[in-house]
This record gives sequence, structure tokens and C-alpha cells, in this order.
Amino acid sequence: MIIPSGLKKGDTIGVIAPSNPIIDDNIEELDRAKQIIESLGFKIKYSKNLFSNTNGYSSSAKEKADDLNDMFKDNEVKMIWCAKGGENSNTIFEYIDYEMIKQNPKIICGYSDITSITNIISQKTGLVTFNSTNFKTIATDETDYSLKEAMKRFCEGSLELGTSNDEYTEIRSGIAEGQLIGGNLSLTRTLVAGKYSVDFEGKILFLEELGYETGPALASNYLYFMKQNDVFKKIKGIWLGNYSHESGISLEQILLDTLGDDFKGPIIKSENFGHIENKTVIPIGITAKIDTDTKQKIQLLENCIK
Repeated sequence: MIIPSGLKKGDTIGVIAPSNPIIDDNIEELDRAKQIIESLGFKIKYSKNLFSNTNGYSSSAKEKADDLNDMFKDNEVKMIWCAKGGENSNTIFEYIDYEMIKQNPKIICGYSDITSITNIISQKTGLVTFNSTNFKTIATDETDYSLKEAMKRFCEGSLELGTSNDEYTEIRSGIAEGQLIGGNLSLTRTLVAGKYSVDFEGKILFLEELGYETGPALASNYLYFMKQNDVFKKIKGIWLGNYSHESGISLEQILLDTLGDDFKGPIIKSENFGHIENKTVIPIGITAKIDTDTKQKIQLLENCIK
């Protein structure tokens, strides 16, 4: 794996919008996030197509990819922060310059629809990428939990996942080690097969899902698709994040129904990543260990920032 360099005061952070467009209230929210990050001593550089909405539902795939590639090529930019999620960040896959990224490694982060980009970049280049809060969310969060988690990881190189107050629940006991992979369930499912798929062999899979968009039946659909394509025969452990649905049916219920007796590894759950206020920063491609006999139950075993 390629470990990106850490962030320090005075560095420039590039902001891109590779998913849904930045329109209406998002513009003001993005500028507020910019003010917050600048107040911490960093510089912000908006990509040239950040506010484009060429297609009426997003900027074009080529515009998005150009912004991502440009930010990796830009020596001034030390970190790339995705502005927000949405539905179609996968449209840029064929236009990403993976070889150039290998030569210009740097932090790239985001969550939700950004799951597609972070996982495919890690797969194609070996660069450690990050599941974290999106840039816009800095301004809309009610607390600074997610921002502090980002600064802790990217500036200090901390290996702590969440805080000491975060609770971890054992769903199925055991011990497992493997590189972290995953993020949003609906997006991770799309990376199971095809030209732009990722390697699940020997990995620890982390998953979260937005309940009001993905009800239990649809979550079941996604998980069964992964089962039918042997994902759960390949991975070593599972870490579940937030999922909340009005039915009260939990993601672990759906997962256990899907797995049956086909998966013997450990399964844990926490409420510190997903479509919620508290979002820790999870490095994709770094080896972690699940041990259900410990309090936190999961720990990073390798540095993810140099």
C-alpha cells in the first residue's frame, strides 16, 4: 500500500464535487465549511468545476474526473476533500488517471457515494484512502466530533478509531485481521463484480447504510447479492456502523439472516460511522484487527499517514 503524507498547518486542501452538484443551500454550506477549516490554519482551493451542474443533475463525468486528476497533479494541494455525496460518483472511473495518482499520492476522503471513489482508487493504485465526513458536513454537523476525528487522523496520524466514549457491540465473537474495505452498503455492493470491482479476499468489511433511502428489504437485496458473489466466503471480519429505519429492524438482523451459517468470522457494531453526526475516519487498505474480547473490539495495526 502507498501511505499518503500527513497534513500540517498552512497546507492547502483541495475541494472537489465528484457526486451530486453543489447548488442552492449547498453553496453557503460549503463556504461556511471553508471558513471553519481556514480558521484552523489551512488554505482551501476549490476545483474549477466545483459548482458546475452541466447535466442538470450533476456536472459531467469528465468535469468531475478532471477536477480529481487536477487536484492529484497539483503540487500545492496536500489533501483532497470530497464536498458531498449523492448517486453517481462511479461515472468518473474510466477517466481517472490511476498511474498519475500512484506518482502523486495524497489524502483523499469522504463518505456515502464517495465510497465508490475511495475504494476503486485504493484497488487500482494501492493508495490508502479514507472514509470520513464530507467537506460540506463540517458546516452542517451539530458537533465537532467528525472534524476533530479528521484532524486527529490527518494531522496527528492517530491510530485511534473514534473516542474512548464510543461503544462497540459484539454481534458474533472471534478474532480476525485484514485490510479494511467498504463504506456505504449500497455502493460497496456495486464494487463486487465487473470491470471496476475490488478484491475482498482476506479483508475486514465495514458497512453502513442510510435507512430512509434503503429499507430492510433493499438492504437484504444488497447483502444477498454480495453473498451470491462469495464476498462473505472471502472476508475475515465485519464491522457495522449506523443504520436506522422506522421499522426498528437493524442492519445486524438483516446481515445475520443473510449469512446463516456461511460466515464464521467476528462481527461487531458501533455508532461512530455512517450517515450520522459522529463519523470517525476509517482508512481503506490499512490492516486492522477485530478482537471481540477487548473493549474497543477493533484497532488499526499500521500507520495510515506518514
